[in-house]
Amino acid sequence: MAKIRSPICVVVGHVDHGKSSLLDRIRGTTIVETEAGRITQAIGASIVPLETIKRICGTQLAALKLNFTIPGLMFIDTPGHAAFASLRKRGGNIADIAILVVDINEGFKPQTVESIEILRAFKTPFIIAANKIDLISGWKSKDESLLATIKVQDQRVINTLETKMYELVARLSEMGLQAERFDRVEDYTKQISIIPLSAATGEGISELLMILAGLAQRYLELSLRVDVNERAQGIVLEVKEEKGLGKTLDVIIHNGTLRVNDTIVIGGLEKPIITKVRSLFEPALLTEMRDKKTKFHSVKEARAAIGIKISTPTCEDVVAGMPLRACEKNECTKTCVEIMKEVQEVLIATDKEGVVIKADTIGGLEALTMMLRQRKIPIKRAEIGAITKKDLAEAEANREKEPRYATIMGFNVTTDITETGEVKIFLSNIIYRLLEDYEQWVAEETKKKEQTVLAQIVRPCKLRVIPGYVFRQKNPAVCGVEIVAGKAHAGISLINVQGENITTIKGMQKERENVMSAKENDQIAMSLDKVTMGRNLHEGDILYSNIEEAGYRKLKEMKKFLSDKEIDVLKEIAAIKRKENPTWGL
Repeated sequence: MAKIRSPICVVVGHVDHGKSSLLDRIRGTTIVETEAGRITQAIGASIVPLETIKRICGTQLAALKLNFTIPGLMFIDTPGHAAFASLRKRGGNIADIAILVVDINEGFKPQTVESIEILRAFKTPFIIAANKIDLISGWKSKDESLLATIKVQDQRVINTLETKMYELVARLSEMGLQAERFDRVEDYTKQISIIPLSAATGEGISELLMILAGLAQRYLELSLRVDVNERAQGIVLEVKEEKGLGKTLDVIIHNGTLRVNDTIVIGGLEKPIITKVRSLFEPALLTEMRDKKTKFHSVKEARAAIGIKISTPTCEDVVAGMPLRACEKNECTKTCVEIMKEVQEVLIATDKEGVVIKADTIGGLEALTMMLRQRKIPIKRAEIGAITKKDLAEAEANREKEPRYATIMGFNVTTDITETGEVKIFLSNIIYRLLEDYEQWVAEETKKKEQTVLAQIVRPCKLRVIPGYVFRQKNPAVCGVEIVAGKAHAGISLINVQGENITTIKGMQKERENVMSAKENDQIAMSLDKVTMGRNLHEGDILYSNIEEAGYRKLKEMKKFLSDKEIDVLKEIAAIKRKENPTWGL
């Protein structure tokens, strides 16, 4: 029997922008004890019936002139894009639509951008909840519709709201996305709808529910058709330890019906897991799913779309994000093949060389991979689970060939492995922070390496023999010298303006102290080998460091480490060298 299921909505966005508060407000707004169609709590989800949405939205929903057939909206209660990324299914994400929460006063943050990249990669439609309008200076909260509330604000407050709205629109435009305030959207297939709201006061919540319900009904109806007579299909949301039950599975059922005693096949990292539904549990009505004190009651079956807790004899090796299917006993082999094919579709194709990455779920691994691919960072090994000695050995093997790949990135995982000097380990439960830390480390290591290479090359230097300060004519000649540009080092050879290699710096003294180097504007006594003052070197003469052709090319590659004056001197040296060899350094 075919029916339309509730669309599955997830909430994503930057930390502290109000994801949990928004879900709490949606639950709070929709709970009315005397209402028959009140909110239903399910494992990892909150289901808001259509009747409740109609009551909250009132004439706003009627104005859409849609024949609503969706039974309501189902919100995944585990906020954050890490959980969202874990909920993968064949052909896309288990989420039908997403809410991107942005603090309207703070605007886009790194995790906001990251969330958008993941949503776009998974082709999940989304709307934006521009949260915390109540914190706009001078904002007056009213128990009216959002648009009516905006109209009664002082003009200064309205102007501030408009400015903040268009800052969001402009930022999205930079990312190649069109967006507009929900009441100004002309084409919902091309423009992202932005709803200003406050999770704290409830303003804009009815408009949010109206837009979600309207978009789901108009554009998602076909994809929401399910057959409740079919065997259940779902995704493992979490693996939990429950007192009295042992390890249990929190599962989102997105198609069909799951019953007690059903045989189920769950995707595994190496092979499928075949087990049986011993018990099914739903939480007590109106309870908070993340509360450890939540009590559960047993049920005989669960129909899509719903979140349900499953007790099975075997679930020790189950990983969050894995697909689950119910089947007849004689169909187990066929179902195992199909489900492992589904797992293979989301497993990561690796490169011959690259970094080692680990994550706690398939979806998390996929999201991290996507971000690395966008930055053209190759991946040698990608697996689920804690970081092990095997990962360390894999990363260490990169050290000799490419040191920047001698790294391990762990997303939402732990490790007992101690970081060595050969391998760098990055851990975070935020992908952008992992990438940020890695890229910063690579930049620092590259700079160190380049500075080491630079230290081995003769740098551009220009100096002048100061008139009246000749202390010895030869064997070696000693004279006063001013460093015009660059840095002089003991031991380097010097050329004159004709390009002749005439001497080598044997030693230097500054304020009667021996020094190994002298910088720009320093005036020092310089000991020059194999030169006679007054014959092949004169007072007032200009000398340059003698740079070899290979060194010149390397300096050109690394000119970001040179000062403007050093670059000018390098050009002068090249011009001198090209008098004899026109193609020198080219």
